Amino acid sequence: MLRFRRLALAALIPAAALSLGLSGVLAQTPSPAPAASASPSPAPSASPAPAASASPAPAVTPSPAPSPAASASPAPTNSPSPAASAPAAATPAPVQTADPFGLETTLEAKKVVMVKGTANWDSAFDTLIDAFKALNTLLDKQGIKHAGNAMIVYTSTDDTGFTFLAEIPVEQDPKNLSKDMSIGKSPEGKVLKFVHRGSYDNMDNTYEAITNHLDDKRLEAKDTFIEEYLTDPLKTAEDKLVINVFVPLK
Repeated sequence: MLRFRRLALAALIPAAALSLGLSGVLAQTPSPAPAASASPSPAPSASPAPAASASPAPAVTPSPAPSPAASASPAPTNSPSPAASAPAAATPAPVQTADPFGLETTLEAKKVVMVKGTANWDSAFDTLIDAFKALNTLLDKQGIKHAGNAMIVYTSTDDTGFTFLAEIPVEQDPKNLSKDMSIGKSPEGKVLKFVHRGSYDNMDNTYEAITNHLDDKRLEAKDTFIEEYLTDPLKTAEDKLVINVFVPLK
């Protein structure tokens, strides 16, 4: 509505300028009348003193007359500026596509190297980072590249902490695994996809929104959920993380 009102005002400004221009023309039309009255002045030319007093009178009257014309002239010059700004305001801003929230999708199982761990909520992210570091150290020593994004699979949670599997997709089996490491497959099946942007600590807000979404849709989730790290948690600032959250349904 404000933009339409701006356009309406921009349309009214030139109309006001025209009315001022007409008033200026009307103000100038009486000015020739004193010029005509000045023509009889040559008759009493013999008396120079009255002629000198009469000449300033017509000179004074034209000076106010140009002032309305001068005041009218800025009006047309100012009117193009709102008119020029109107098209810029009318240009629509680019639309930013929102991240999917509750999108139904299907996960395909991938071969992964995984490490099992437990964590307290107070030091949760540091524990996950240590798990990813252990897996990366193993793969780097054997020259094995990642075949996908790193994942965390939460297997159980309570008020104090949780158990998890840190997984990295691979195309070949690494050797010399530690006692907590193993080769397996990532979760598969139908899930709901959500996206989190920001720090790990702020994921509480995302999970609260996920819970509300499930309640609104009357959906029941399984006892596990998956986080896929689209940004490398070992190299990305924590507040710049982008994480897909997958929620398997019963």
